[in-house]
Amino acid sequence: MHKILRTRRIALLATVATSTLLLSACGGGGTVGGGDAKAFSLTINDDNHIVQEELTALSKGTCAAQNKALPLQIQTLPIGNVDQKVQLLAGQNALPVQFAAGGTPQLTKTLDKAGQVLDLEKTLKDLGVWDDLQPAAIKTVENLYGKFNVMPYQFNIEGIWYNKKLFADHHIAVPTTYDQLVAAAAKFKGAGITPFSADGKDGWPLTRLVSGYLYRELGPDALQAVADGKAELTDPPYAKAAQAIADLGKAGYFGKGVGSIDYDTATQQFLTGKAAMFYMGSWALGDFNDKTKNTIGADNVGFMPFPTVAGGKGSADQIPANVGLPVAVSAKSYDAKVGDWLSCITKNYGAASLKDQGTVSGFKPHGDTGSLPPLTQTVQDTISKTTTSILWFEALFNTKATETSQTNAAPLVTGSLSAKDFMQKIQTDLDNG
Repeated sequence: MHKILRTRRIALLATVATSTLLLSACGGGGTVGGGDAKAFSLTINDDNHIVQEELTALSKGTCAAQNKALPLQIQTLPIGNVDQKVQLLAGQNALPVQFAAGGTPQLTKTLDKAGQVLDLEKTLKDLGVWDDLQPAAIKTVENLYGKFNVMPYQFNIEGIWYNKKLFADHHIAVPTTYDQLVAAAAKFKGAGITPFSADGKDGWPLTRLVSGYLYRELGPDALQAVADGKAELTDPPYAKAAQAIADLGKAGYFGKGVGSIDYDTATQQFLTGKAAMFYMGSWALGDFNDKTKNTIGADNVGFMPFPTVAGGKGSADQIPANVGLPVAVSAKSYDAKVGDWLSCITKNYGAASLKDQGTVSGFKPHGDTGSLPPLTQTVQDTISKTTTSILWFEALFNTKATETSQTNAAPLVTGSLSAKDFMQKIQTDLDNG
């Protein structure tokens, strides 16, 4: 099984100048249905092997007829060059049929305003395949872009993975409330076991805990309210969430030296039984299902959503999710042949991706999915039952605020930066962005 790709994000934003260039170069229209594409072209980051391989497999198998009519053609670029290339091609009215959406939602929104991005909700409904999408994936895309206009070739949910054996050995029930989670952490620490393994070096696994608390306290619109200017991160309910995670660090629940622990080390800590819990996305399934890395055994790994907060407006069935670096479709290239391809992909990609790659997508898996590892099946079942998805902490932030958030996450949990100052730093960048 191929290792599930880790979520990768580009630290680039379309500048005001670029936005103006795109809008003036592209106009506001872009008639859908007049495309004259010579190939089913795709421009994508070169490290996204799974999407490339699966589309290639479909072109030789289930979608061979569509490929004969409009051959699949893939161009790859280093991930840091994708946004720049897409902006350049958009300005020349030369976008490929499919292209990796921007590292932040802003670029895709700018292109959409310019009439360059296909309305996939309307298109897939017209093609009769809208119901082949996972509702949670639809909601995640809408949360990010304001509408459904990218193909969810990858779909990841996030939550707390836990060591079943450690919980059983120490007679700890799986927490359903935040207070129970903190009590479990205290008990593990008292037994000499690190409660939470966390990548503090990169920061984002820690800020995911802040947003987890926020969404349970304030509900699924908590960070959208900040993006809309209706709330600020320095408001008391928001600062409370940062303080809650700072308190976990103060109590020593992340172990020693969390600021120097990277992703691979944090994963290893959990998979070798040195930590009881690990907040992470389902892209980690590749490591969990790898017997050479997972010495506690995949059967001993459980999944729980971030627990509820007493008196909070959110619920545990609202699952954090992302669609990796998704793929948009050019409105100006669309025609019947492109539609045939999109229809075939939407109906068949979900099962094919599970069977061939062991990866979960935003498409419902119809047909033969092969024999799935139990953890992968758990994720797929959770996705199928999820109707409300939420985003990660920095999803709607600008580039500067995202960097500030992640570089200050470790200081937040080690006590060298107060929760109030942590939120103030980010809010300042949001205000100036």
